[in-house]
Amino acid sequence: MTATEDEKLAAALDLLKRLPPSRVYTYLECLLELAPEIAEDLLANVDQPLQVAKDKKLSKQYLLCDYNRDGDSYRSPWSNEYEPATDDGVKPKESLRKLEVEGNEVFQQYCGQYYDGGISSFYLWDQEEEEPGSFAGSLLFKKDCGKISKAGMEKGVWDAVHVVEALPKGKDQAEYKLTSTVMLSATKKDLFKLEGNLTRQMERTLPTKQGHVPNIGMVVEELEGGMRNSLQQVYFGWCEQVVSSIRNSGMKLPEKVIEDLKAKAKV
Repeated sequence: MTATEDEKLAAALDLLKRLPPSRVYTYLECLLELAPEIAEDLLANVDQPLQVAKDKKLSKQYLLCDYNRDGDSYRSPWSNEYEPATDDGVKPKESLRKLEVEGNEVFQQYCGQYYDGGISSFYLWDQEEEEPGSFAGSLLFKKDCGKISKAGMEKGVWDAVHVVEALPKGKDQAEYKLTSTVMLSATKKDLFKLEGNLTRQMERTLPTKQGHVPNIGMVVEELEGGMRNSLQQVYFGWCEQVVSSIRNSGMKLPEKVIEDLKAKAKV
């Protein structure tokens, strides 16, 4: 019996969930070679570590994803130009582009404060066909500690992809539907290696008086903070539990052992 494309896609996604996210590109190449017919759907459903590019015109770094890609070209959020150049690349309309520029400036500061550096990119596109006045966007963050960090990490990478949909609700409110994915990779030589990802969703209806950018920032900050705590509990809390089960620091040594140690210390 031959597997259908849906069955192949489900099997591929299930397999990728069980493999280290840091090597997802290698695994994708293998799967696409085995089943090229599911390439489009597979690439659209797999979260991949964010790649970094540099705007040649303004010399600013930005992040690559499906939301700023058109064919083999990627649009810079800074210059609004595609690299490599393309004549028919999709760009946001003027009002959204103005909002996109504002967002990139604001979230660059947010990235510096909350990540102690790192790279951010903010992309918008309209959804007028679905509902007048609606739009969607993607906010990306990448923090790479490099080979040496303050905590002595050999490697530490945090990739966050936030996809938001804004729908008008009356004259002065909007509903924000947010889907966030965080990919974490942390390695400390000869001690541990952690890799994993987490996806969460939330919805909020907020007044638009202060603007869409502050509202998007609020919902992203709230959800990402909760995801950070979840990752800390799942990974580091589990490690602490394992260590505690191996060695109980609250256990008192027998008196005879203590006396023997004192005697040896006097020698």
